[in-house]
Amino acid sequence: MLTRTWTRWLLMHGLARTYVQASARRGSPLGNLARGSEGLLGSSPAIEEIRRRGRIPKMSGVHITADFEVCRLILRDRRFGVVSPNHPALPKPIRWLLAKTDLGLPNLGEPPSMLVTDPPDHTRYRRMVGNVFGPKSIATLEERIAEVADDLIDRLESKPRPDLITDFSAQMPVTIIAEILGLPADMHSTLLKWGDSGAPLLERGLSWAVYRDAVKDLAEVKEYFDQHFDELTVAPRDDVLSMLVADDVLTRREQIANAALLLDAGFLTTVNMLGNGIALLTSHPDQLELLADQPWLWRNAVEEVLRYDGPVRMTGRVANCDVDLDFDHERIPSGSLILLSLAGANHDPDVFPDPDRFDVTRDNAAEHLSFGSGIHGCLGARLARLEGTVALRALFDRYPNLRLDGPPIPHPLRNLHAYASMPAELGAARTPG
Repeated sequence: MLTRTWTRWLLMHGLARTYVQASARRGSPLGNLARGSEGLLGSSPAIEEIRRRGRIPKMSGVHITADFEVCRLILRDRRFGVVSPNHPALPKPIRWLLAKTDLGLPNLGEPPSMLVTDPPDHTRYRRMVGNVFGPKSIATLEERIAEVADDLIDRLESKPRPDLITDFSAQMPVTIIAEILGLPADMHSTLLKWGDSGAPLLERGLSWAVYRDAVKDLAEVKEYFDQHFDELTVAPRDDVLSMLVADDVLTRREQIANAALLLDAGFLTTVNMLGNGIALLTSHPDQLELLADQPWLWRNAVEEVLRYDGPVRMTGRVANCDVDLDFDHERIPSGSLILLSLAGANHDPDVFPDPDRFDVTRDNAAEHLSFGSGIHGCLGARLARLEGTVALRALFDRYPNLRLDGPPIPHPLRNLHAYASMPAELGAARTPG
């Protein structure tokens, strides 16, 4: 098992790590971006160099773009597929080794997770749970989300130095997604641990130690959900996971992989969005004043948080055939890897004027690509938006003078932008009425 795990790490992360380090040493903007050494905003020197070279230049053997229209086009174009360990564009020896070292674990970044699966399998997985995250279903959760937010804010009062990540931003979404999936409240800390260790697997270039620890936790996830699905097969309930069992369409591995995805995707993005939002709003008191005077702007403020500092920096696609794009007479050969800088697209000055200004009144803030687009657009986007709007408004309504107690501590991940810790001083609570 250890040899297979190490071989898989080498193929999926070790080689990528070496490639990124070499690219960065050569001064490649791509290497600097992938290494996370140039910040997240679209005005970083690396992003500006990519823009200077064209709408979709080729660097270090791959295409890359920070252009909003190009990113959106590729995300929506079925001629491009997700980056997957079994994609035909990979050399046959690599695919053979990856198949031989398959660990059979619910890795978010490997099939049969719907995140890295194209139609027809992706269509089959998504159709089974799509209605649960549709507009009508999510709208019914608003009152419950408000109750959870108020309860968590009440608990903050008893803490002399609350951490707005561990005590609020993480607890809010894990409570809601656990209820949607029918998982018990006493598992919240375990679910958060699994999510924290599984999140790095969505990146490439992990160290061996991080990958090894993540695999250990994935084994726990697999064991838990395997037993849970056994129970649901005998005694189904009224929850999403029972839906995965009911029609007997998915294999057990497909059930577990997509249960793990729904769990992690159901709270990881929202944890990061809430933390990023608190950091932005406390550092822009003028925007908080606007929201206090015009509370109807909160929904748009969440969109601006997602645009300005989205939780995912970059994603990728592979050309499934030769693709002639409709601009600059650009041809993308079949098998080409295209890296899409979502952070760059969200700061494209041709779409978002003065893009490095945080403005909760921005009229097109919701056009951002932080949730992707097309068939792989984030399944839980509506839920995340609602949780962000309700939770952030509740926090700052109760504590209008809230401030951070020192700089927040960033999460060590490179592609997923988040904070690991955010100690705060709450200030005086606003008196109701």
